Amino acid sequence: MPGRSKKGDSDQPKLEELITLEEAAELSGLSSPHLRLLVRRGVIWGKRLGHNWFTTAQAVREYLARDRRPGPKPKKDT
Repeated sequence: MPGRSKKGDSDQPKLEELITLEEAAELSGLSSPHLRLLVRRGVIWGKRLGHNWFTTAQAVREYLARDRRPGPKPKKDT
């Protein structure tokens, strides 16, 4: 189901950790509609409560830390 974490329900964030997608947009520099799309696609964790969408700052930071550029990734030397 879109917007659901791949983790179990016991790994759901606490209520006080939730931020609105508008707050997440200010934190990340991304637009709230783009963040909503990412949540619906399951790319980042998020939840709709009533008419509002929520995520966590942790989920946003983890998303921003990923290499999101399209195309083949350079091989790492080991």
